[in-house]
Amino acid sequence: MNDPIVDDVRTVRDAHAARFNYDLMAIFLDIKKREKERGLDFVDGVARQTVSNKTLRSTEALATINVVAPAVEI
Repeated sequence: MNDPIVDDVRTVRDAHAARFNYDLMAIFLDIKKREKERGLDFVDGVARQTVSNKTLRSTEALATINVVAPAVEI
């Protein structure tokens, strides 16, 4: 199934990449240049801070909910 919006986005993206001979660094530098010209910042290039497994485990423990089933009369 083709989506016309997705097709349009891919066409524009391909045309942009073709202008730079599909060179990823050249495409990236062009995006950064456009951001600077427009006062925008879409790609910061900074990696996210990693979270240790120990922190994840303690967070999961806090998020655990103990559910007690209600008493059922027979």
